[in-house]
Amino acid sequence: MYLGLDLGTSGLKGVVIDANGRVLAQETASLVVDSPNATWSEQDPLSWWQACKDVVGQLHQRLDLSKLKALGLSGQMHGATLLDAQGQVLRPCILWNDGRSQVQCEALMAQFPDGIERAGNLYMPGFTAPKIRWVQENEPEIFAKLTHVLLPKDYLAYRLTGIMSSDCSDAAGTLWLNPETRQWDDDLLAITELTQANMPIIYEGCDLVGTLSETVARDLGLAQLPVVAGAGDNAAGAVGMGVTNPGQGFISLGTSGVYFTVSESHKANPQNTVHAFCHALPNRWHQMGVTLSAANSLAWFAKLMDKSVVELLDALEDSGIKRTNVLFLPYLSGERTPHNDPFANGQFVGLSNTTNVEAMTLAILEGVAFSLLDCQNALVSAGSFVDELSLIGGGARSAMWRQIIANVLNKRLIYRDGGDVGPGLGAARLALLGEQQGQGKDIESLIAEYCTMPDVLEIHEPEASLGSYYRNKYALFQPLYQSTKSLNEKLMQLSS
Repeated sequence: MYLGLDLGTSGLKGVVIDANGRVLAQETASLVVDSPNATWSEQDPLSWWQACKDVVGQLHQRLDLSKLKALGLSGQMHGATLLDAQGQVLRPCILWNDGRSQVQCEALMAQFPDGIERAGNLYMPGFTAPKIRWVQENEPEIFAKLTHVLLPKDYLAYRLTGIMSSDCSDAAGTLWLNPETRQWDDDLLAITELTQANMPIIYEGCDLVGTLSETVARDLGLAQLPVVAGAGDNAAGAVGMGVTNPGQGFISLGTSGVYFTVSESHKANPQNTVHAFCHALPNRWHQMGVTLSAANSLAWFAKLMDKSVVELLDALEDSGIKRTNVLFLPYLSGERTPHNDPFANGQFVGLSNTTNVEAMTLAILEGVAFSLLDCQNALVSAGSFVDELSLIGGGARSAMWRQIIANVLNKRLIYRDGGDVGPGLGAARLALLGEQQGQGKDIESLIAEYCTMPDVLEIHEPEASLGSYYRNKYALFQPLYQSTKSLNEKLMQLSS
Protein backbone atom coordinates (compact mmCIF):
# COMPACT_ATOMS: atom_id res chain seq x y z
CA MET A 1 0.00 0.00 0.00
CA TYR A 2 1.01 3.62 -0.55
CA LEU A 3 0.03 6.73 1.45
CA GLY A 4 -0.57 10.18 0.00
CA LEU A 5 -0.90 13.17 2.34
CA ASP A 6 -2.52 16.22 0.74
CA LEU A 7 -2.15 19.47 2.72
CA GLY A 8 -5.00 21.67 1.52
CA THR A 9 -6.20 25.04 2.76
CA SER A 10 -9.25 23.80 4.65
CA GLY A 11 -7.94 20.38 5.64
CA LEU A 12 -5.28 17.70 5.40
CA LYS A 13 -6.35 14.52 3.63
CA GLY A 14 -4.73 11.10 3.75
CA VAL A 15 -5.35 8.68 0.87
CA VAL A 16 -4.18 5.06 0.82
CA ILE A 17 -4.00 3.10 -2.44
CA ASP A 18 -3.01 -0.45 -3.29
CA ALA A 19 -0.42 -1.51 -5.87
CA ASN A 20 -3.10 -1.33 -8.59
CA GLY A 21 -3.88 2.30 -7.74
CA ARG A 22 -7.25 1.52 -6.14
CA VAL A 23 -8.24 3.86 -3.28
CA LEU A 24 -8.55 1.78 -0.10
CA ALA A 25 -9.28 4.51 2.44
CA GLN A 26 -9.21 8.24 3.00
CA GLU A 27 -9.43 10.42 6.10
CA THR A 28 -9.41 14.18 6.66
CA ALA A 29 -8.55 16.58 9.48
CA SER A 30 -9.85 20.16 9.26
CA LEU A 31 -7.65 23.27 9.26
CA VAL A 32 -8.44 26.89 10.07
CA VAL A 33 -7.35 29.96 8.09
CA ASP A 34 -6.67 33.19 10.01
CA SER A 35 -7.26 36.63 8.46
CA PRO A 36 -5.86 39.17 10.97
CA ASN A 37 -6.17 42.01 8.42
CA ALA A 38 -7.96 42.64 5.12
CA THR A 39 -6.46 40.56 2.26
CA TRP A 40 -4.32 38.58 4.75
CA SER A 41 -4.48 34.78 4.94
CA GLU A 42 -2.33 32.75 7.34
CA GLN A 43 -2.05 29.32 8.97
CA ASP A 44 -0.02 27.92 11.83
CA PRO A 45 2.36 25.25 10.44
CA LEU A 46 2.15 23.42 13.75
CA SER A 47 -1.54 22.80 13.00
CA TRP A 48 -0.46 20.99 9.80
CA TRP A 49 1.69 18.63 11.82
CA GLN A 50 -1.11 17.94 14.29
CA ALA A 51 -3.49 17.30 11.38
CA CYS A 52 -0.94 14.89 9.90
CA LYS A 53 -0.80 12.91 13.15
CA ASP A 54 -4.60 12.92 13.41
CA VAL A 55 -5.10 11.62 9.87
CA VAL A 56 -2.54 8.83 10.26
CA GLY A 57 -4.24 7.88 13.54
CA GLN A 58 -7.61 7.70 11.79
CA LEU A 59 -6.16 5.57 8.99
CA HIS A 60 -4.74 3.14 11.56
CA GLN A 61 -8.34 2.45 12.59
CA ARG A 62 -9.29 1.59 8.99
CA LEU A 63 -6.28 -0.34 7.68
CA ASP A 64 -3.22 -2.34 8.64
CA LEU A 65 -0.63 0.32 7.86
CA SER A 66 2.24 -2.11 8.37
CA LYS A 67 1.72 -2.90 4.68
CA LEU A 68 2.68 0.63 3.57
CA LYS A 69 5.64 0.75 1.19
CA ALA A 70 6.13 4.53 0.73
CA LEU A 71 4.66 7.95 1.45
CA GLY A 72 4.07 10.91 -0.88
CA LEU A 73 2.98 14.50 -0.30
CA SER A 74 1.00 17.15 -2.11
CA GLY A 75 0.06 20.58 -0.86
CA GLN A 76 -1.23 24.08 -1.30
CA MET A 77 1.31 26.08 -3.27
CA HIS A 78 3.15 29.38 -2.68
CA GLY A 79 2.91 29.50 1.14
CA ALA A 80 5.90 31.10 2.91
CA THR A 81 6.89 28.91 5.87
CA LEU A 82 9.80 30.62 7.64
CA LEU A 83 12.19 28.75 9.91
CA ASP A 84 15.18 29.77 12.02
CA ALA A 85 18.56 28.05 12.19
CA GLN A 86 17.16 25.40 14.55
CA GLY A 87 14.26 24.63 12.21
CA GLN A 88 11.68 26.35 14.43
CA VAL A 89 8.73 28.22 12.89
CA LEU A 90 9.19 32.00 13.08
CA ARG A 91 5.68 33.18 12.23
CA PRO A 92 2.39 31.89 10.76
CA CYS A 93 2.68 30.78 7.14
CA ILE A 94 1.55 33.44 4.64
CA LEU A 95 -0.75 31.51 2.30
CA TRP A 96 -1.34 31.39 -1.46
CA ASN A 97 -4.47 33.59 -1.26
CA ASP A 98 -2.82 36.33 0.79
CA GLY A 99 -2.83 39.70 -0.99
CA ARG A 100 -0.71 41.92 1.23
CA SER A 101 2.41 42.08 -0.98
CA GLN A 102 1.12 43.92 -4.08
CA VAL A 103 3.46 46.87 -3.45
CA GLN A 104 6.39 44.48 -3.12
CA CYS A 105 5.46 42.80 -6.42
CA GLU A 106 5.62 46.11 -8.23
CA ALA A 107 8.94 46.98 -6.61
CA LEU A 108 10.51 43.62 -7.49
CA MET A 109 9.42 43.90 -11.14
CA ALA A 110 10.89 47.41 -11.32
CA GLN A 111 14.11 46.31 -9.62
CA PHE A 112 14.67 43.23 -11.80
CA PRO A 113 12.49 43.30 -14.94
CA ASP A 114 14.34 40.27 -16.33
CA GLY A 115 12.94 38.28 -13.42
CA ILE A 116 9.61 37.77 -15.19
CA GLU A 117 11.33 36.13 -18.13
CA ARG A 118 13.65 34.12 -15.87
CA ALA A 119 10.82 32.83 -13.65
CA GLY A 120 8.36 32.59 -16.56
CA ASN A 121 5.61 34.17 -14.48
CA LEU A 122 4.36 37.54 -13.32
CA TYR A 123 5.10 38.72 -9.79
CA MET A 124 1.80 38.20 -7.99
CA PRO A 125 1.03 38.62 -4.28
CA GLY A 126 0.07 34.97 -4.00
CA PHE A 127 3.59 33.81 -4.92
CA THR A 128 6.30 33.28 -2.32
CA ALA A 129 9.08 35.73 -3.25
CA PRO A 130 7.10 38.98 -2.72
CA LYS A 131 5.92 37.66 0.66
CA ILE A 132 9.54 37.47 1.78
CA ARG A 133 10.13 41.05 0.66
CA TRP A 134 7.05 42.05 2.69
CA VAL A 135 8.45 40.32 5.78
CA GLN A 136 11.80 42.01 5.25
CA GLU A 137 10.16 45.45 5.12
CA ASN A 138 7.46 44.98 7.77
CA GLU A 139 8.88 42.38 10.18
CA PRO A 140 12.66 42.98 10.08
CA GLU A 141 13.17 41.12 13.36
CA ILE A 142 11.69 38.00 11.74
CA PHE A 143 13.71 38.43 8.56
CA ALA A 144 16.91 38.75 10.61
CA LYS A 145 16.30 35.26 12.07
CA LEU A 146 15.21 33.71 8.76
CA THR A 147 17.42 30.77 7.80
CA HIS A 148 15.15 28.46 5.79
CA VAL A 149 12.10 28.97 3.56
CA LEU A 150 9.86 25.98 2.97
CA LEU A 151 6.59 25.48 1.11
CA PRO A 152 3.73 24.00 3.17
CA LYS A 153 4.04 20.35 2.07
CA ASP A 154 7.82 20.62 2.33
CA TYR A 155 7.48 21.62 5.99
CA LEU A 156 5.58 18.38 6.54
CA ALA A 157 8.33 16.47 4.70
CA TYR A 158 10.89 18.14 6.98
CA ARG A 159 8.95 17.13 10.09
CA LEU A 160 8.63 13.59 8.76
CA THR A 161 12.23 13.05 7.62
CA GLY A 162 14.40 15.81 9.09
CA ILE A 163 15.41 16.68 5.50
CA MET A 164 14.67 19.97 3.75
CA SER A 165 13.49 19.11 0.25
CA SER A 166 11.10 20.35 -2.41
CA ASP A 167 9.99 19.37 -5.89
CA CYS A 168 10.13 21.43 -9.06
CA SER A 169 6.33 21.64 -9.54
CA ASP A 170 5.80 23.32 -6.16
CA ALA A 171 9.03 25.33 -6.25
CA ALA A 172 8.06 26.82 -9.64
CA GLY A 173 5.37 28.79 -7.80
CA THR A 174 7.87 30.66 -5.63
CA LEU A 175 9.36 32.87 -8.42
CA TRP A 176 12.83 31.66 -7.35
CA LEU A 177 12.92 28.66 -9.67
CA ASN A 178 13.81 28.73 -13.35
CA PRO A 179 11.20 26.33 -14.84
CA GLU A 180 13.39 25.57 -17.84
CA THR A 181 16.31 24.32 -15.73
CA ARG A 182 13.96 23.01 -12.97
CA GLN A 183 16.39 24.38 -10.33
CA TRP A 184 16.76 27.45 -8.12
CA ASP A 185 18.02 30.58 -9.88
CA ASP A 186 20.71 32.49 -7.98
CA ASP A 187 19.74 35.87 -9.46
CA LEU A 188 16.05 35.41 -8.64
CA LEU A 189 16.95 34.50 -5.07
CA ALA A 190 19.31 37.45 -4.74
CA ILE A 191 16.61 40.09 -5.32
CA THR A 192 14.98 38.95 -2.07
CA GLU A 193 18.41 38.71 -0.36
CA LEU A 194 18.36 34.92 -0.22
CA THR A 195 20.77 32.28 -1.48
CA GLN A 196 20.52 28.57 -2.19
CA ALA A 197 21.68 27.98 1.39
CA ASN A 198 18.22 29.20 2.50
CA MET A 199 16.41 26.82 0.17
CA PRO A 200 15.65 23.09 0.19
CA ILE A 201 17.16 20.72 -2.39
CA ILE A 202 15.00 20.36 -5.53
CA TYR A 203 13.89 16.93 -6.75
CA GLU A 204 11.47 15.55 -9.30
CA GLY A 205 8.14 14.71 -7.66
CA CYS A 206 8.66 10.94 -7.79
CA ASP A 207 12.23 11.02 -6.44
CA LEU A 208 12.94 9.55 -3.01
CA VAL A 209 14.27 12.20 -0.60
CA GLY A 210 14.63 10.18 2.61
CA THR A 211 12.78 8.03 5.09
CA LEU A 212 10.65 8.69 8.15
CA SER A 213 12.91 9.46 11.08
CA GLU A 214 13.05 6.81 13.77
CA THR A 215 11.24 9.05 16.27
CA VAL A 216 8.47 10.07 13.87
CA ALA A 217 7.95 6.51 12.65
CA ARG A 218 7.53 5.35 16.24
CA ASP A 219 5.16 8.23 17.10
CA LEU A 220 3.02 7.58 14.00
CA GLY A 221 3.06 3.83 14.40
CA LEU A 222 4.68 3.33 11.00
CA ALA A 223 7.82 1.73 9.63
CA GLN A 224 10.66 4.00 8.51
CA LEU A 225 8.97 4.43 5.13
CA PRO A 226 10.63 5.97 2.07
CA VAL A 227 9.28 9.48 1.39
CA VAL A 228 9.13 11.02 -2.11
CA ALA A 229 9.42 14.74 -2.87
CA GLY A 230 5.74 14.99 -3.89
CA ALA A 231 4.10 17.86 -5.77
CA GLY A 232 2.17 21.07 -5.62
CA ASP A 233 -1.54 20.31 -5.30
CA ASN A 234 -2.45 20.95 -8.92
CA ALA A 235 0.39 18.91 -10.39
CA ALA A 236 -0.43 16.14 -7.90
CA GLY A 237 -4.08 16.32 -8.95
CA ALA A 238 -2.97 15.88 -12.55
CA VAL A 239 -0.97 12.77 -11.63
CA GLY A 240 -4.02 11.43 -9.79
CA MET A 241 -6.22 11.96 -12.83
CA GLY A 242 -3.70 10.60 -15.33
CA VAL A 243 -3.22 14.06 -16.88
CA THR A 244 0.44 13.58 -17.70
CA ASN A 245 0.86 14.18 -21.43
CA PRO A 246 0.64 17.24 -23.70
CA GLY A 247 -2.90 17.95 -24.90
CA GLN A 248 -4.51 16.74 -21.68
CA GLY A 249 -6.12 18.97 -19.07
CA PHE A 250 -8.37 19.19 -16.04
CA ILE A 251 -10.31 21.65 -13.92
CA SER A 252 -10.00 21.68 -10.15
CA LEU A 253 -12.91 22.99 -8.09
CA GLY A 254 -11.29 23.33 -4.71
CA THR A 255 -11.10 26.42 -2.52
CA SER A 256 -9.67 28.05 -5.62
CA GLY A 257 -10.42 27.06 -9.21
CA VAL A 258 -7.70 25.89 -11.59
CA TYR A 259 -7.70 25.25 -15.33
CA PHE A 260 -4.66 23.03 -15.96
CA THR A 261 -3.10 21.87 -19.26
CA VAL A 262 0.05 19.82 -19.87
CA SER A 263 2.79 21.03 -22.23
CA GLU A 264 5.88 19.34 -23.65
CA SER A 265 8.11 22.32 -22.78
CA HIS A 266 8.10 25.43 -20.62
CA LYS A 267 5.72 27.83 -22.37
CA ALA A 268 5.78 31.11 -20.50
CA ASN A 269 2.96 33.58 -21.18
CA PRO A 270 2.97 36.03 -18.27
CA GLN A 271 1.35 38.87 -20.23
CA ASN A 272 -1.90 36.89 -20.19
CA THR A 273 -1.57 36.04 -16.45
CA VAL A 274 -1.02 32.39 -17.36
CA HIS A 275 1.05 30.40 -14.85
CA ALA A 276 3.74 28.27 -16.51
CA PHE A 277 5.19 25.73 -14.09
CA CYS A 278 7.02 22.39 -14.04
CA HIS A 279 4.91 19.25 -13.88
CA ALA A 280 5.54 16.79 -11.04
CA LEU A 281 6.87 14.21 -13.51
CA PRO A 282 10.19 14.47 -15.41
CA ASN A 283 10.37 16.25 -18.78
CA ARG A 284 6.89 17.74 -18.50
CA TRP A 285 5.54 21.21 -17.82
CA HIS A 286 2.09 22.72 -17.49
CA GLN A 287 0.15 25.95 -17.86
CA MET A 288 -2.60 27.15 -15.55
CA GLY A 289 -5.24 29.80 -15.22
CA VAL A 290 -6.35 30.40 -11.62
CA THR A 291 -9.47 31.91 -10.07
CA LEU A 292 -8.95 32.42 -6.35
CA SER A 293 -12.45 31.77 -4.99
CA ALA A 294 -14.21 28.77 -6.54
CA ALA A 295 -15.77 26.39 -4.01
CA ASN A 296 -14.90 29.05 -1.45
CA SER A 297 -17.55 31.32 -3.00
CA LEU A 298 -20.24 28.73 -2.37
CA ALA A 299 -18.93 27.98 1.15
CA TRP A 300 -18.96 31.72 1.95
CA PHE A 301 -22.57 32.07 0.82
CA ALA A 302 -23.63 28.94 2.70
CA LYS A 303 -22.15 30.34 5.92
CA LEU A 304 -23.88 33.65 5.29
CA MET A 305 -27.23 31.89 4.84
CA ASP A 306 -26.59 29.59 7.85
CA LYS A 307 -26.97 26.55 5.60
CA SER A 308 -24.69 23.81 4.37
CA VAL A 309 -23.40 23.77 0.80
CA VAL A 310 -25.40 20.58 0.23
CA GLU A 311 -28.59 22.30 1.40
CA LEU A 312 -28.00 25.19 -1.02
CA LEU A 313 -27.39 22.86 -3.96
CA ASP A 314 -30.35 20.63 -3.12
CA ALA A 315 -32.68 23.64 -2.90
CA LEU A 316 -31.44 24.93 -6.24
CA GLU A 317 -31.92 21.55 -7.89
CA ASP A 318 -35.41 21.20 -6.41
CA SER A 319 -36.34 24.66 -7.72
CA GLY A 320 -35.64 23.59 -11.30
CA ILE A 321 -34.37 27.04 -12.34
CA LYS A 322 -31.73 27.07 -15.08
CA ARG A 323 -31.52 30.82 -15.70
CA THR A 324 -31.28 33.90 -13.52
CA ASN A 325 -30.87 37.63 -14.10
CA VAL A 326 -28.52 37.78 -11.07
CA LEU A 327 -24.81 38.05 -11.90
CA PHE A 328 -22.03 37.19 -9.46
CA LEU A 329 -18.38 38.27 -9.59
CA PRO A 330 -16.51 35.68 -7.45
CA TYR A 331 -13.56 37.83 -6.43
CA LEU A 332 -13.86 37.30 -2.67
CA SER A 333 -10.09 36.84 -2.34
CA GLY A 334 -9.01 39.13 -5.17
CA GLU A 335 -8.27 37.52 -8.52
CA ARG A 336 -5.35 36.17 -10.55
CA THR A 337 -6.40 35.23 -14.08
CA PRO A 338 -7.00 37.50 -15.92
CA HIS A 339 -6.71 40.56 -13.64
CA ASN A 340 -3.82 39.95 -11.19
CA ASP A 341 -5.57 42.14 -8.62
CA PRO A 342 -5.48 41.12 -4.92
CA PHE A 343 -7.93 43.92 -4.13
CA ALA A 344 -10.65 42.88 -6.59
CA ASN A 345 -14.01 42.46 -4.84
CA GLY A 346 -16.91 40.06 -5.11
CA GLN A 347 -20.25 41.44 -6.29
CA PHE A 348 -23.87 40.49 -6.82
CA VAL A 349 -25.58 42.47 -9.61
CA GLY A 350 -29.27 42.35 -10.49
CA LEU A 351 -30.80 41.85 -7.03
CA SER A 352 -34.43 42.83 -6.41
CA ASN A 353 -37.26 42.16 -3.95
CA THR A 354 -38.10 38.99 -5.86
CA THR A 355 -34.56 37.54 -5.75
CA ASN A 356 -34.38 34.34 -3.73
CA VAL A 357 -31.55 32.23 -2.32
CA GLU A 358 -31.79 29.76 -5.21
CA ALA A 359 -31.21 32.48 -7.81
CA MET A 360 -28.18 33.73 -5.89
CA THR A 361 -26.80 30.20 -5.57
CA LEU A 362 -27.17 29.68 -9.32
CA ALA A 363 -25.44 33.02 -9.96
CA ILE A 364 -22.48 31.86 -7.84
CA LEU A 365 -22.14 28.61 -9.79
CA GLU A 366 -22.29 30.56 -13.05
CA GLY A 367 -19.88 33.25 -11.84
CA VAL A 368 -17.19 30.70 -10.98
CA ALA A 369 -17.77 29.03 -14.36
CA PHE A 370 -17.35 32.41 -16.11
CA SER A 371 -14.05 32.92 -14.24
CA LEU A 372 -12.93 29.52 -15.54
CA LEU A 373 -13.89 30.68 -19.03
CA ASP A 374 -11.60 33.68 -18.48
CA CYS A 375 -8.88 31.14 -17.68
CA GLN A 376 -9.69 29.13 -20.80
CA ASN A 377 -9.47 32.23 -22.99
CA ALA A 378 -6.11 33.15 -21.45
CA LEU A 379 -4.77 29.63 -22.04
CA VAL A 380 -5.99 29.59 -25.65
CA SER A 381 -4.19 32.90 -26.23
CA ALA A 382 -1.07 31.20 -24.84
CA GLY A 383 -1.39 28.39 -27.38
CA SER A 384 -2.95 25.82 -25.08
CA PHE A 385 -6.13 24.05 -26.22
CA VAL A 386 -7.76 20.78 -25.15
CA ASP A 387 -10.86 19.01 -26.45
CA GLU A 388 -12.04 17.61 -23.13
CA LEU A 389 -11.33 18.10 -19.44
CA SER A 390 -11.39 15.94 -16.34
CA LEU A 391 -12.73 17.42 -13.10
CA ILE A 392 -11.35 17.13 -9.58
CA GLY A 393 -11.90 18.82 -6.22
CA GLY A 394 -14.68 18.94 -3.68
CA GLY A 395 -16.87 21.21 -5.81
CA ALA A 396 -16.74 18.67 -8.63
CA ARG A 397 -19.02 16.37 -6.60
CA SER A 398 -21.97 18.52 -7.73
CA ALA A 399 -23.32 17.16 -11.03
CA MET A 400 -25.28 20.39 -11.50
CA TRP A 401 -22.15 22.52 -11.20
CA ARG A 402 -20.24 20.22 -13.54
CA GLN A 403 -22.96 20.64 -16.17
CA ILE A 404 -22.97 24.44 -15.81
CA ILE A 405 -19.20 24.50 -16.37
CA ALA A 406 -19.52 22.26 -19.43
CA ASN A 407 -22.15 24.65 -20.80
CA VAL A 408 -20.11 27.79 -20.13
CA LEU A 409 -16.82 26.40 -21.46
CA ASN A 410 -18.57 24.60 -24.34
CA LYS A 411 -16.40 21.56 -23.56
CA ARG A 412 -16.96 17.90 -22.79
CA LEU A 413 -16.22 17.42 -19.07
CA ILE A 414 -15.46 14.01 -17.59
CA TYR A 415 -15.96 13.25 -13.92
CA ARG A 416 -13.76 10.34 -12.90
CA ASP A 417 -13.50 8.02 -9.94
CA GLY A 418 -11.25 9.59 -7.32
CA GLY A 419 -11.91 13.11 -8.57
CA ASP A 420 -12.74 14.26 -5.05
CA VAL A 421 -9.32 13.09 -3.80
CA GLY A 422 -7.24 13.99 -6.88
CA PRO A 423 -4.16 15.56 -5.18
CA GLY A 424 -4.07 12.94 -2.42
CA LEU A 425 -4.39 10.19 -5.01
CA GLY A 426 -1.60 11.83 -7.01
CA ALA A 427 0.64 11.99 -3.93
CA ALA A 428 0.06 8.27 -3.31
CA ARG A 429 0.82 7.51 -6.98
CA LEU A 430 4.07 9.47 -6.72
CA ALA A 431 4.97 7.37 -3.67
CA LEU A 432 4.32 4.23 -5.73
CA LEU A 433 6.43 5.55 -8.62
CA GLY A 434 9.27 6.47 -6.28
CA GLU A 435 9.29 3.09 -4.54
CA GLN A 436 9.23 1.22 -7.88
CA GLN A 437 11.85 3.54 -9.39
CA GLY A 438 14.03 2.77 -6.37
CA GLN A 439 14.03 -0.82 -7.56
CA GLY A 440 15.65 0.25 -10.83
CA LYS A 441 12.55 0.41 -13.03
CA ASP A 442 12.28 2.93 -15.89
CA ILE A 443 10.27 5.99 -14.89
CA GLU A 444 8.50 6.47 -18.24
CA SER A 445 7.33 2.87 -18.22
CA LEU A 446 6.12 3.31 -14.65
CA ILE A 447 4.20 6.49 -15.56
CA ALA A 448 2.48 4.70 -18.45
CA GLU A 449 1.57 1.77 -16.19
CA TYR A 450 0.45 3.56 -13.03
CA CYS A 451 -0.60 7.09 -14.02
CA THR A 452 -3.64 6.05 -16.01
CA MET A 453 -6.94 7.92 -16.07
CA PRO A 454 -9.41 6.58 -13.46
CA ASP A 455 -12.75 5.10 -14.47
CA VAL A 456 -15.35 7.48 -15.91
CA LEU A 457 -18.30 8.15 -13.60
CA GLU A 458 -20.16 10.71 -15.71
CA ILE A 459 -19.71 12.65 -18.94
CA HIS A 460 -21.15 16.15 -19.36
CA GLU A 461 -21.70 17.48 -22.87
CA PRO A 462 -22.62 21.16 -23.42
CA GLU A 463 -26.38 21.79 -23.63
CA ALA A 464 -26.97 23.56 -26.92
CA SER A 465 -30.32 24.95 -25.74
CA LEU A 466 -28.55 27.12 -23.12
CA GLY A 467 -25.65 28.20 -25.33
CA SER A 468 -26.95 31.69 -26.19
CA TYR A 469 -27.95 32.34 -22.56
CA TYR A 470 -24.42 31.71 -21.31
CA ARG A 471 -22.76 33.58 -24.17
CA ASN A 472 -24.91 36.66 -23.55
CA LYS A 473 -24.42 36.51 -19.80
CA TYR A 474 -20.65 36.11 -20.13
CA ALA A 475 -20.66 39.24 -22.32
CA LEU A 476 -22.09 41.08 -19.27
CA PHE A 477 -19.69 39.37 -16.85
CA GLN A 478 -16.52 40.29 -18.74
CA PRO A 479 -16.63 44.12 -18.40
CA LEU A 480 -18.03 44.14 -14.84
CA TYR A 481 -14.65 44.11 -13.07
CA GLN A 482 -13.20 47.01 -15.07
CA SER A 483 -16.39 49.08 -14.93
CA THR A 484 -16.60 48.90 -11.12
CA LYS A 485 -12.90 48.83 -10.24
CA SER A 486 -12.59 52.51 -9.31
CA LEU A 487 -15.79 52.34 -7.24
CA ASN A 488 -14.49 49.35 -5.30
CA GLU A 489 -11.18 51.10 -4.66
CA LYS A 490 -13.04 54.09 -3.17
CA LEU A 491 -15.14 51.79 -1.01
CA MET A 492 -12.01 50.13 0.36
CA GLN A 493 -10.52 53.53 1.18
CA LEU A 494 -13.69 54.43 3.12
CA SER A 495 -13.41 51.32 5.30
CA SER A 496 -9.64 51.48 5.85
